[in-house]
Amino acid sequence: MQSSSCSMRRPLAVALLSSLSAIAAAQTTQPEVVVTATRTPVTIDRTLASVSVIDRHDIETSGAVDLVALLRREAGVDIVRSGGLGQQTSVFVRGANSNQVLVLIDGVRAAAATTGGYAWEHLPVEQIERIEIVRGPRAALYGSDAIGGVIQIFTRRGSGAHAAIGVGNHDTWIGDAAFGQQSGRFRFGLRGSIVDTEGFSAQNEDGFSYDPDRDGSTRRSVAADAGFDFDAVRIDAHLLAGDSEIEFDRGVTDVDHRFGRIALHGGSTLSWTLAAAHAREDLLTPAFDARFETRREQFDWQQSLGLEQRGELVWGVSLVNERGASIDTASGNTQYSGDRDHRAGFGSWRDGRGAWNWELAARHDDYDGFGGETSAQAALGLQYAADGRLRASYAEGFRAPNLNELYSPGFWGGLFAGNPTLDPERSRAFELGVAQTFGAHAIDLRLYHNDVRDLIDFAGGETFQAINIGRARLRGAEAEWRWQQERWLLAGNLGWQQALNRDNDQPLIRRAPRKASLRLERGFGRGHAGIELQAVSARPEFGGELPGYAIASGYLRWPLTARLDLDLRLENLTDRDYELLRGFNTAGFGGQVLLRWH
Repeated sequence: MQSSSCSMRRPLAVALLSSLSAIAAAQTTQPEVVVTATRTPVTIDRTLASVSVIDRHDIETSGAVDLVALLRREAGVDIVRSGGLGQQTSVFVRGANSNQVLVLIDGVRAAAATTGGYAWEHLPVEQIERIEIVRGPRAALYGSDAIGGVIQIFTRRGSGAHAAIGVGNHDTWIGDAAFGQQSGRFRFGLRGSIVDTEGFSAQNEDGFSYDPDRDGSTRRSVAADAGFDFDAVRIDAHLLAGDSEIEFDRGVTDVDHRFGRIALHGGSTLSWTLAAAHAREDLLTPAFDARFETRREQFDWQQSLGLEQRGELVWGVSLVNERGASIDTASGNTQYSGDRDHRAGFGSWRDGRGAWNWELAARHDDYDGFGGETSAQAALGLQYAADGRLRASYAEGFRAPNLNELYSPGFWGGLFAGNPTLDPERSRAFELGVAQTFGAHAIDLRLYHNDVRDLIDFAGGETFQAINIGRARLRGAEAEWRWQQERWLLAGNLGWQQALNRDNDQPLIRRAPRKASLRLERGFGRGHAGIELQAVSARPEFGGELPGYAIASGYLRWPLTARLDLDLRLENLTDRDYELLRGFNTAGFGGQVLLRWH
């Protein structure tokens, strides 16, 4: 575990606390518009799903330089990271496996086709405009992987000129620059960013390959976007590319990833979108003589028809081709390669009458290998008062086997090999919720139950081949509370969950049964200050239970001039010694400071 001297803390803490006494100014809050829950724009107060939004304001005022600091304060989200900044990161939503959460980047599926998981550690927050988190299955709208939920990341679009430079402990350097312009109907933007850190030892003495050297990382990314507005059609295009070098105790992993999408939009009452996208990832680990390659082409057509009283019909089709390969770099031999096509059609109806509103959706997915999968969902809402609403929903989910699970030859003569006859994992979920507003206070309470079957486990025969055998039960309760008055904001959430392996009645590892988060913020002019607290209970892990922990962080934005701001973030204010993953270190007290020019 890493720590810094206490002498640094006093003046920084004084600056943070003194900023909370600034004069308040009034502000008006309007309901946010989200698109992920229904695939079309709708205000968050009209959705019948559990949705959270992390917008650009939240990202910048938090001072965070990676997604862990942002996601860990959200209800129903568990984070596991194998070391410090840039190290391998997994995200669990409502107890589901990390590969049972659908991750989209501007509508493009982002998970690797080989492992089925998304590498959260490679996406810098400077490239993100907003994040929408939808909890619960969403297969009826998005197909595979959306068992625990959907997390969609929207990248930034160019507007004006911006730059940032910063430093942090563990010899961390941060840089970002962007330029965008709009001329008539044409706009374009370009952004580049880099985060480089020497880090600290990822593992401790309990780690399986402990080496006390420093394990750093370098993440570079570039993004470009362009658009043109014709009279009847709008065209948008964007590209996000990055490469990362991640050190660990046995070597270095190099990762290159690319996401690109071009879309045509048209219509008003009857609107449509036609989009083509490409995603690729190359992962090279010389210490293991391993290279994994993933390629994906995605074509989507979506059409929506606005109805009276804010109702809507949405339908469309999706075509996906994905390819992957595992290569032994020492011999040059391909361990396996896979290629499969995926076709889907979906439709949804959202409408309401009087105090009632509802959503119905269905989708059929057809995969090469195991055939078709039909998914449905239904939700009903009741506006029982001007400031109160009840909602109930049923939703189905599934996860198609990834290419490793289908085609991997295994290790040492066939141990833990894939199985091309695998069926998809399937789930059924129910949720009840109530949202109530009391003046400046807003409360949202939720209960959910999700049964997952046909889980893929490497438990077949003497060679432990992949088979469909597992069952899990995911259930829990979440409470979110928000109070906003002029420039003050106090927000928090409490979560209880039970993620249980139904075959042996044992809890699933790395899911915390209880979790709490609290955030206090104050704005002053263009400045902002806040403090946040996360508390996580003891949770199961290989080798025994990991103890619970509580950590506090503080953040401050201080305007220096009309165009220059100073952003400060302090992590782990009490220098708490804790683990997210057995045998792996976490950072002690520290932080970073950035200068932002705009």
